[in-house]
Amino acid sequence: MLKILFLCTHNSCRSQMAEALANHYLKNRVLAFSAGTESTSINPLAELVLKELGIDTSPLRSKTMDEFKDHNFDHVITLCGDANDKCPLFFGGVERHHHGFEDPSRLPGSDIDVLPEFRRVRDEIKQWLLSTYSA
Repeated sequence: MLKILFLCTHNSCRSQMAEALANHYLKNRVLAFSAGTESTSINPLAELVLKELGIDTSPLRSKTMDEFKDHNFDHVITLCGDANDKCPLFFGGVERHHHGFEDPSRLPGSDIDVLPEFRRVRDEIKQWLLSTYSA
C-alpha cells in the first residue's frame, strides 16, 4: 500500500479533497494524509462537495507538515506552488511530485457562485488520482 502525503499552503481545500478522495476511492491501494505549511480550518465548501459524493468528512482536520516530520511516505505531492517551494528537507529521499490545481477558495463571489468551481476542482483531483493510482 502506498503512503501519500498531499501538501497545500493552508490544508483547507485541495489537499483535504485529495486526502479524502484517495482514501475513499483508492482505499485498497493508498493510505493518504494531508497537511499544510500553515494550519487553518477546512473550507466548508470543500466538505460539502466531498459529502455530495458520499464521503465521510468527519476524520478531516487541518494539520501542519510538522505533524508528519517523523513519518515515512512513498510520495509527497504538493498541490500548490507555495507548498512546492516550501516543502521541507525532512521529506527528502521520498518521491516528491508537484501537481497543481486551481484554488477555488480564492475565487470572489458568494458560496452559490463558487460552488461549481469547487466541484470542478474536486472532479479534476478525483480524475487525476484515479488515472495515476488505479493501475
